[in-house]
Amino acid sequence: MGRDIGPKDRQSRRIGEKLFLKGERDLSAKSGIVRRNYPPGQHGPKGYTRKGSEYGRQLTAKQKVKKMYRLREKQFHNLFVKASQTKGDASTNLLLSLERRFDNVIYRLGLATSRDQARQLVSHGHFLVNGAKVNIPSYETKLRDVITLREKSKGNGLLSRSLKESAGKDLPSWLSFDATKSEAVIIDTPSAEELNLLADATLTVEFYSR
Repeated sequence: MGRDIGPKDRQSRRIGEKLFLKGERDLSAKSGIVRRNYPPGQHGPKGYTRKGSEYGRQLTAKQKVKKMYRLREKQFHNLFVKASQTKGDASTNLLLSLERRFDNVIYRLGLATSRDQARQLVSHGHFLVNGAKVNIPSYETKLRDVITLREKSKGNGLLSRSLKESAGKDLPSWLSFDATKSEAVIIDTPSAEELNLLADATLTVEFYSR
């Protein structure tokens, strides 16, 4: 199954929560789910309530996590299989794998306003990992990996603005970033408190384990 490339506001409305697929727009009153907090196809919110079976809740949670991280079904299921075969809690393992993806790290650093934009920046080869060019969005970063912006990419208008805006921004505790050097380091593992989709990941594991 291909990645869902339909209208992003409709994807959020279908899930019933902001998926932050449209960058800054999702933080504003212009967000589709703020203006129309009911599923696409409904003729207005009158009389509508979200309810469903346990299977439905599991499916919705799975779709939510998959869409937020912008993965195809096969990619997402493969991560579940890996998480289930790794020692420890499968739900936590799944989220750790998602958070460590290279495109997500670029997004978390504030160098992109959405994961789609981060994926594009990575694919275009703007970044180095430990001195080597990595243009694979799914690359799983590791502890103490050093991520730098390629010298020739510093003139990129989008990245130049992002670097300026990133100064002083709050980052996840597992990342450090020196905007003056255009250098980030993976300094820790994401904490349980920062894995704010853990409940959805648990339902996702239940869905795939049926």
